[in-house]
Amino acid sequence: MHRPIRRRSLALLSTASLAAPALAASTLAAPALAQSGFPARAVRIIVPYAPGGASDIVGRLVAQHATRETGQSFVIENRAGGATVPGMQAVATAPADGYTVSTVDNALSVNPTTLRGRLPFDTEKDLTPLGVLVQAPVVFVKHPSAPAESVADVLAMARQRPGSVSLAHAGIGSPNHLAMVQFLVTSGLEMTPVGYRGGGPELAALVGGEIQYGFISVPSSLAQLQAGRVKALAITSQGRSPLLPEVPSFREAGLPAVDQLGWWGMVAPAGVPEAVLDRLHALLVASVHAPEVAERLRALNYELVGGSRADFAALIRLEIARWADMGARGALQAE
Repeated sequence: MHRPIRRRSLALLSTASLAAPALAASTLAAPALAQSGFPARAVRIIVPYAPGGASDIVGRLVAQHATRETGQSFVIENRAGGATVPGMQAVATAPADGYTVSTVDNALSVNPTTLRGRLPFDTEKDLTPLGVLVQAPVVFVKHPSAPAESVADVLAMARQRPGSVSLAHAGIGSPNHLAMVQFLVTSGLEMTPVGYRGGGPELAALVGGEIQYGFISVPSSLAQLQAGRVKALAITSQGRSPLLPEVPSFREAGLPAVDQLGWWGMVAPAGVPEAVLDRLHALLVASVHAPEVAERLRALNYELVGGSRADFAALIRLEIARWADMGARGALQAE
């Protein structure tokens, strides 16, 4: 049973902008990608969510390009559930040879707080950041049959009957979950979170009417939004998205502190040789900047980032501290 998040009087801490500079593929591809020897066999990319969500989309696009680039298979392995922990543990305990990597999102930096004492690995010691690749906003959506037509309508219903509004998300620590946390803390109202095993199952539940409201990433929901199978009430970007020009930002809806962006990157086990890490970083960043991949990502409302390994390590440290502070003030609860 899913418990509502209980809120105290909290100052909402907005998500920091991902400041890592985007790198053009041409600036990094030549030396690193010309190296020989790695990969000499298939590389496993673990996606710690079910198929169909934002992490899965990024992983599959990168895998397809990397396979073409190297002549070796980059194989997606979905390990859903457990707030991404089973998938991440599989990476943390894999041989340190570069042949097992994983997509990661905001959950990587939130789990040390929400799962304190229960996380079977040390995020900063047992995993090596390869790079943050893309970022994207989150949308607050409803099933077409749901009565509310605006954020204000949802808040009015929650105010009238505390706990009566259920909100779907893609699992503890996911960008969707964090945007929902911001929404609950900012509104100060009691609603009921309902977690799913990734954005794919969450979207299926919203489209099927199993749940009426939820927070979901734009990339994983764009096709259903454009088809009218779900309706967006607000978006977490600072302004309106050119792909969803009719959807107001939360700033326009009167809740400017609801600004959570999702970020997606990749990690490897600790101890992988530096030359292999450099090769993987160059290959992955070059993949998202390849014209056909970049076009597909932008069409789904991803923004290309592609920063350095050091940039990503710094972001993870910053985010771990940020969400530890939010957790200490009572804003985060595992379900």
